[in-house]
Amino acid sequence: MAVTTPTRVPAPRSTEGHGRRRNRPPRTGPRRPDRPGALAYGVLAAITAASVFPLYWSFVVASHDDNSVLAGSTPPLVPGGHLFENIQRVFELSAFWQALGNSLIVASTTAVSNVLLSSLAGFAFAKLRFPGRGFLLVCVVVTVMVPTQLGIIPLYMLVTDMGLYGKLSALIVPALVSAIGVFWMRQAVEENIPDELIEAARMDGAGLLRTYWHVVVPGVRTTATVLGMFTFMFAWNDYFWPLIALPPENGTVQIALNQLAAGYYTDYTLMLAGVVVSVLPVLVVFTVLARRIVSGVMAGAVKG
Repeated sequence: MAVTTPTRVPAPRSTEGHGRRRNRPPRTGPRRPDRPGALAYGVLAAITAASVFPLYWSFVVASHDDNSVLAGSTPPLVPGGHLFENIQRVFELSAFWQALGNSLIVASTTAVSNVLLSSLAGFAFAKLRFPGRGFLLVCVVVTVMVPTQLGIIPLYMLVTDMGLYGKLSALIVPALVSAIGVFWMRQAVEENIPDELIEAARMDGAGLLRTYWHVVVPGVRTTATVLGMFTFMFAWNDYFWPLIALPPENGTVQIALNQLAAGYYTDYTLMLAGVVVSVLPVLVVFTVLARRIVSGVMAGAVKG
């Protein structure tokens, strides 16, 4: 009978005196970006200072009297004590109240109408199926490539024939909707509103308008806010078309600023006081909508 010899199992080696290797779990998730250095902060500070300085200098000049501004060899860099006096002169020497009101009416109306009509058209181009949809979208996009100056004469003739010349409606009606707004909202609806939500709303018995209001509008609210802000700023700062379509006594704020600078003698403190007043509504609107504007601009930059 054969005798089986048991197999010897080698004893484990001692690990004393040797560093033990720890099995670290692999990293999961995005890698933390490196913190910016002093150079990055310096560049950002320089860009911020260069952007803010014109507004600050306008405020400084508007807070001085005209003699102190023109007397020195260097422009003033410290605010003075005549700001409210110069602002009062602005409203006394020109129809600035009416100009501010006209600009607020035109900018607010065009901003709201662009948001509503562009989102409606964007919803139609993105989710509805109808003959000629692609051709119509191409026609809308092509109009963006046409310079605005080329359409001034036909637009002037059309406004005159409609009896709108000299009225605020001459500024509002042509700007009720924009091609870039339609294209922008079409992209927002296409990316943010799944087809399943539209089908679910239809199965629940919702019509097109109800689907638009309860499904599309909440999904593109951020993009619509950004579009409204940009439209408001463009209408507020527009000078060329209001100069043609409106008389000087019923103009917008930009025409009123031009009247402050007209004449043989330019009162820089008066003119820049008007600039400060005209910038305040835009700053207020931007401050109120700043968070939505930043999130809307960055919405397409990050995926995941």
